[in-house]
Amino acid sequence: MSSENADAGTDGPLGENQGDPGAEPAAGPAEGPVWDVVVVGAGPAGASAAHAAAIAGRTVLLLEKAELPRYKTCGGGIIGPSRDALPPGFELPLQDRVHAVTFSLNGKLTRTRRSKKMLFGLINRPEFDAGLVAAAEKAGAVVRAGVAVSKVEQHGSAVPDRRTVAVVLSDGETVLARAVVGADGSAGRIGTHVGVRTEQVDLGLEAEIPVPPSVAEDWAGRVLIDWGPLPGSYGWVFPKGDTLTVGVIATRGEGAATKRYLEDFIARLGLAGFEPAISSGHLTRCRSDDSPLSRGRVLVCGDAAGLLEPWTREGISFALRSGRLAGEWAVRIAESQDAVDARRQALNYAFAIKAGLGVEMAVGRRMLSLFEKRPLLLHTAITGLRPAWKAFADITRGATTLAGLVRAHPMARRALDAVDR
Repeated sequence: MSSENADAGTDGPLGENQGDPGAEPAAGPAEGPVWDVVVVGAGPAGASAAHAAAIAGRTVLLLEKAELPRYKTCGGGIIGPSRDALPPGFELPLQDRVHAVTFSLNGKLTRTRRSKKMLFGLINRPEFDAGLVAAAEKAGAVVRAGVAVSKVEQHGSAVPDRRTVAVVLSDGETVLARAVVGADGSAGRIGTHVGVRTEQVDLGLEAEIPVPPSVAEDWAGRVLIDWGPLPGSYGWVFPKGDTLTVGVIATRGEGAATKRYLEDFIARLGLAGFEPAISSGHLTRCRSDDSPLSRGRVLVCGDAAGLLEPWTREGISFALRSGRLAGEWAVRIAESQDAVDARRQALNYAFAIKAGLGVEMAVGRRMLSLFEKRPLLLHTAITGLRPAWKAFADITRGATTLAGLVRAHPMARRALDAVDR
């Protein structure tokens, strides 16, 4: 059995999980319809999953614990793979189009590279996420906001048969489904149920800073990426009209140093005199290679599965792509008549994730290792070598991926091989 789908309890004769002996008592019998697919979490991953399942003609319920729209700590960069994974006809609520990137090494060796073509776009997450939820609703999904999930059960008195999953809400209500997609974030209930394991945890801190028109004009169409003072850290400035999104990210465990980096970064940029409208922080978690992606009839995607690019910690494209795959395979699981076929479909989902996003993550881990050891080398290459800058531009536009770049360019492959030795 693939470790991607190893259950976190004792398997029954057909591979269905029998649950933990110390688990909470099962909820009582549920009333109401049995949904084909229930999606937990209405971020990009969840909305994408709900849309994919709904356009397949299935009954879909999308649950979100917060009231929509809600704020999410995120730079809001929409790269090529994100645009390609959006629902057909989706109009991006772009706040700016990026044609230039200023790179610096902890405030030094600053250089700006420009492109005639747009590199990527910038969005505010509340509007972007709301648009994705609206697209899922238009496709036929039913949305319930302000609803928290307390647990998921695949056995017990709340579950009428072995083809059904019970989603127990915090108020005691039980919702039944043929398949469940967990997209409720890296610390969500569904990832815990599946047994998701992570190997890289980082702390991101961010401030949304309103600025006067003269400052906003200086940043229009240009972002800043600063390779930071802590190993593997970097900072960013993303312009969004009259607001600058300024943030830093570094390995968890360096909280005080990460906070100092953000404060110094803002001061260095001459923005310390402007009061942030929002200051926030969050943890990003990358999955271990052997971490499961399913348990019984439950799949996880996006942050709930620990799917994001380890070097840049870019997660929107991973959320959209994994969410769409999860929605498609949840439909197949919902159609499965027994545990054997459900397990087969879950394995196929895991294979699709590993063959695509998993390969990108593996290369991203190696890039992070190179960046941690030789940040000056990476900075010099991107700012001084045309092929390196072109590779950066091609990745952001979606013309290639990190994995595709390494496959196509022997020099890049040799550089990463040297890091591994």
